[in-house]
Amino acid sequence: MLDLEKIGSFIQERRKLKGLTQLELANVLHVTDRAISKWECGRSMPDSSIMLDLCKVLEISVNELLTGEVLEMNDYSKQAEMNLLEAVKNKEESDRMLLRMEILIGIIAIIIGITPIFVAAFVSTLETWQRVLLIVGGFLMFIPLILVALRIEQKAGYYECQECHHRYVPTFWQALMAPHAGRSRKMKCPHCGKRNYHKKVISKE
Repeated sequence: MLDLEKIGSFIQERRKLKGLTQLELANVLHVTDRAISKWECGRSMPDSSIMLDLCKVLEISVNELLTGEVLEMNDYSKQAEMNLLEAVKNKEESDRMLLRMEILIGIIAIIIGITPIFVAAFVSTLETWQRVLLIVGGFLMFIPLILVALRIEQKAGYYECQECHHRYVPTFWQALMAPHAGRSRKMKCPHCGKRNYHKKVISKE
């Protein structure tokens, strides 16, 4: 795991070396000084979208930022490889958590969708318009949740072609329109061009 406290102390050290206050650094990066404080206290990491700008201001590499120290040239390649492996591990764990969340959202969507239909079917005191309203309301709540769950599945991890074993991330539309069985979806492989059921996997290789 990345040592957030070490990285935070390194950011603080480099900021002071450049003669910048937290507010001045925040203004350069278009973030709040509170965000800078969180980084330096080891409570969070700079977002990837501003990491390059931060490194440019502090005159360090991304590799040095993730390591939390200035690296000698002979240690650079080895540490770069270790940081890359750590980033891959973090992404894989994040994807696993997202896929577990997808299951939870799917269960909630089913409960929300079925409950109004059950009430409409078995509560005899309801008027026809009330039954229709319940069914339509359940449907309208069910669809957005299912789309959120599908978006998570599409983005987390990769789909693997069963012919050439190429792994890729399809577009949301491709995932939405593909026939599926569980987390396997029938799509056209962008590598070999064959259409078959592509299984959801976590790692790129």
